[in-house]
Amino acid sequence: MNLILTKSLKCFKLKPSNLQILELKTSAPLNDFWVRDEKGGYGGKRKLPPRTQMIKDGFKELKNEIALWSEEMKEKFECDPIMQYRAGETDIVWSFDSPNSLQKWVTSSDSDHNEGHSKCDLIVNKYGNGVFSGTLNTDVPKDGIIKRAGYCNMRTLRARKSFKRDTFLEWSPYNLLVMKVRGDGRSYMLNITTKGFFDLTWNDTYHYVLYTRGGPYWQVSKIPFSKFFFASRGRVQDKQWPIPLNRVTHFGISVGDKIKGGFNLEIDYIGVEYNPNHKEEFAYEMYQAEKFVV
Repeated sequence: MNLILTKSLKCFKLKPSNLQILELKTSAPLNDFWVRDEKGGYGGKRKLPPRTQMIKDGFKELKNEIALWSEEMKEKFECDPIMQYRAGETDIVWSFDSPNSLQKWVTSSDSDHNEGHSKCDLIVNKYGNGVFSGTLNTDVPKDGIIKRAGYCNMRTLRARKSFKRDTFLEWSPYNLLVMKVRGDGRSYMLNITTKGFFDLTWNDTYHYVLYTRGGPYWQVSKIPFSKFFFASRGRVQDKQWPIPLNRVTHFGISVGDKIKGGFNLEIDYIGVEYNPNHKEEFAYEMYQAEKFVV
């Protein structure tokens, strides 16, 4: 009996009478019933500074938190909420008009975890725009573990209130995501995270593609929230539903189009908008499936 291993990882048993095929599963199994680490093991063990240094840093941070709390109380006592959201008016959520604006973002790539060779950075140029740039490298490390490589990502920090209290971005009155960007012709993935309390919802993310045309001209992209599709831990889910816009925790932009080389995305602002002419609630039609299938 002979065994033949093909590129599709199927094992053939050759017999005089018939031909049998044995499929070898290559997808990574999910053995965890409960996820302990929010970062999925990528957080690492960070060495803590001396206790005296932690106390000094704590008092410095306390000053900033009190200032933030004062702004919250001022806004509360003013009690001046937005009563009507005007059509076609973009409310800017993130801009890069000062170097301090970079403190709201964090960048990452596969090389940060020794899983690739890509590099990226986020800076503010002399024109007051954010520039997300770097080099995408799809070469897989020769460690026998990593199968795919080549991604870079920029992501906002968790939305929070004073004294490190977690909160959510309130986008429920809006139905469009608006971005003024100047790209390089690549396609970028937009990520809206709606992280919940339980570990099952830690990686709930909605995605859509941002297509850039390249060249010297700016483009204003208006993407309906109804177009974003639901995924978790990098896998598109069988059951889909609209974004809970009152529970947005992070926003991010990723590049991983498997094209080696440099990339450059210049960002003027990222905002939200209400368009009364857009009536669509969700773009993806679902079908009735059997119980316990999806």
